[in-house]
Amino acid sequence: MRFFKYHALGNDYVVLDPADFPGWNAPTPEKIRVICHRNFGIGSDGILWGPLPAAGGAFGLRIFNPDASEAEKSGNGTRIFARYLRDRHVGNGGTLGISTPGGLVTAEIQEGGRMIAMGMGRVSFSSAKIPVAGPEREVLDEKIRIQDREFTFCAATIGNPHCVIPLPEVSAELAIAYGRAIEFHPLFPNRTNVQFMQVLDRKNIRIEIWERGAGHTLASGTSSSASAAVAHRLGLVDSNVTVHMPGGQISIEIAPDYSIRMTGPVVRVCEGTIHPEMFSVKV
Repeated sequence: MRFFKYHALGNDYVVLDPADFPGWNAPTPEKIRVICHRNFGIGSDGILWGPLPAAGGAFGLRIFNPDASEAEKSGNGTRIFARYLRDRHVGNGGTLGISTPGGLVTAEIQEGGRMIAMGMGRVSFSSAKIPVAGPEREVLDEKIRIQDREFTFCAATIGNPHCVIPLPEVSAELAIAYGRAIEFHPLFPNRTNVQFMQVLDRKNIRIEIWERGAGHTLASGTSSSASAAVAHRLGLVDSNVTVHMPGGQISIEIAPDYSIRMTGPVVRVCEGTIHPEMFSVKV
């Protein structure tokens, strides 16, 4: 049972190829939790399960969070998967399609796979698409009370849900203190990813991320895409934005229809073999 581990700005994933796991339709929740555990398993922010059959010559992908929930889409995850495909399946360069439950993305492999540009699809602010409870609307500059504090937030989807909270200053401590409560707030029927966003200038924003099903993470591609789109929709930034995160920077280009092109690095970490004994531990 082989595994391959990569990270994108410190957001790390384990790639499991179904061809290496005969008899598995997908990893079970119990196996997912063990594999992702940083003491009892390999340790990661999630599992990429693919390639799977997909239409139109694309490569199918399923994405699992450490709590065994399934993500519709991941910007860093799809970049990592594109690098894996380059390393093991499809050669040195070119453009390829990756089909996720949150929609099709396209990957342009650059610098031998060390840099990947992704066509991420379109951002929507529609409450019905995100989803956000209540009447159908664009979810911009609304209020949410969490514990002892009221925040102004905007919501968006790029195939998965995001709650973006603009603030004068942001910190990891803020994300850790409030992220989980926002993730599970009744406003968000499918839970939500959370970004605390600081606008630095017309071309730069900073975010701290609470990732649905994973917790505080060093970087996120869909979080970068959603946050940049929200900042642009509010008139706070231009269409080309650098997103600063604890793990590093991602470049976001926002088209007039809010289609997103995201460019960022991927690092190959290691590969190895999973011993069945690892699954004897329950976490």
